[in-house]
Amino acid sequence: MKTIMKTHSGFTLIEVLIAVVLLAGALLGLAGLQARVLSNNQSAYNRSQATQLAYDIADRMRANTNSSVAANNNDALVIYTTFLPSTGIQKPNCLTTTGCSQVDMANNDLFEWNLALATLPNGQGLVCKDSTPKDGTSTAASACDGAGADYHIKIWWDDDKSGTNQLFVVGFKL
Repeated sequence: MKTIMKTHSGFTLIEVLIAVVLLAGALLGLAGLQARVLSNNQSAYNRSQATQLAYDIADRMRANTNSSVAANNNDALVIYTTFLPSTGIQKPNCLTTTGCSQVDMANNDLFEWNLALATLPNGQGLVCKDSTPKDGTSTAASACDGAGADYHIKIWWDDDKSGTNQLFVVGFKL
């Protein structure tokens, strides 16, 4: 008796092609996931930096205020809340224990804080009194109204490189 063998030509190649297409799709998905994770990690790093910078300037203000002077008459507080950090002036005398007034220290603090803000992408920040602290789009349009007893530190940065700034606000009392 003669047996007839049937051959299946090309069937295995189709299976391999489908497997390759599925593998390519899975690898593209993993690459997209990795890109998203890196983006979120950078965003978390920027938020951590903004938090650290906010507490830095708050601590500087607390260290440089004169508790015996009324808060609205303290010249150092006026410097911190009136001037933008970009207008801060470096005062080399403030690196030693003598030869630095409270106003000089406030100017030097703003100068150093402005340098630190540059670690954020398009980083900007200011300190002000504000009854509605969660508004404003930049230091030029901060929407600070000078009302209220609390000081607010507003920090902006371009988190996703879209041109729209992210706002981070910390409020504190002296």
